[in-house]
Amino acid sequence: MGWRGILGFEYGIVQAPLGPDISCPELVAAVANAGGLGFLRAPDWESPDFLRGLIRKTRTLTDKPFGVAVVLAFPHEENIKAILDEKVAVLQVFWGDCSEELVIKAHQAGVKVAPQVGSLEDAKKAISVGVDAIIVQGREAGGHVIGQESLISLLPRVVDLVSDHVIPVIAAGGIVDARGYVAALALGAQGVCLGTRFVATEESYAHPTYKKKLIELNETEHTNVFGRARWPNAPQRALVTPFFNDWKSLPPHENELNQPVIGRATINGQEKEIRRFGGTVPNVTATGDIESMAMYAGEGVGLINEILPASEVVKRLVEGAQQLIHKEFSNP
Repeated sequence: MGWRGILGFEYGIVQAPLGPDISCPELVAAVANAGGLGFLRAPDWESPDFLRGLIRKTRTLTDKPFGVAVVLAFPHEENIKAILDEKVAVLQVFWGDCSEELVIKAHQAGVKVAPQVGSLEDAKKAISVGVDAIIVQGREAGGHVIGQESLISLLPRVVDLVSDHVIPVIAAGGIVDARGYVAALALGAQGVCLGTRFVATEESYAHPTYKKKLIELNETEHTNVFGRARWPNAPQRALVTPFFNDWKSLPPHENELNQPVIGRATINGQEKEIRRFGGTVPNVTATGDIESMAMYAGEGVGLINEILPASEVVKRLVEGAQQLIHKEFSNP
């Protein structure tokens, strides 16, 4: 299977849902037009009309299918209803139980369901409720990290678990280039999900300073410094910026609620304050102390050295994987 596609898409390449609205319609459509699966990220509050607008705007930019992702830790029922009403191709869910009722409703609407999991137990639950694919997130991933295992140990165990089921397994965590893609295929995955690499694209809605830091810096750290009040017990992997390096030992009792406002941004149509340690990565509308905001990144960030069009990212992944696999099989 490999690069030849998953879930009916041309290639087995998935653009992760990037918050707060970094995976904008322009990025998702560019990935879809290149043959991959792009995900919009639903707002972390009920905003079904705004979400319908995002979906419809994306459809003006591509006639290819795409997905929408929902974080189940936040209010989501109205958003999911909008997603199913709009009949997007794939619903991705994360950080919460993917129920059989939800899967049945999605299937009745013609929508496939692909939860992201971080443990073998969560993968078992996903299989039991009849999902269409499973995204396996390793600890190497950027942003919020649900599991504790590395991708290289967890992925093949999930692959073995689904061996009696027709469920594609998609690898996520630290993958940014064709070498990581082929490594994931060797471990049994049928596709790869990339976040940080797609943040560092021309179309992403990330602030230019955020993109610049992804090129300049190459170290990340697993942390719980950001968003402790709003999203407790949700560790992240963040870029080790000078700001993060100074504050990474923040005492456990501290959180963003007792910190100063360091900037503002328009996020999914709403004006928001950004507090220090608030966990909101800067999008292109952000103003204020950008370099003191959270900048999430996966462990593969050191392999990213240029901002590319999203279509070029997909092209390099596919062609690079083909070349590596051909080289391997042509050399005895």
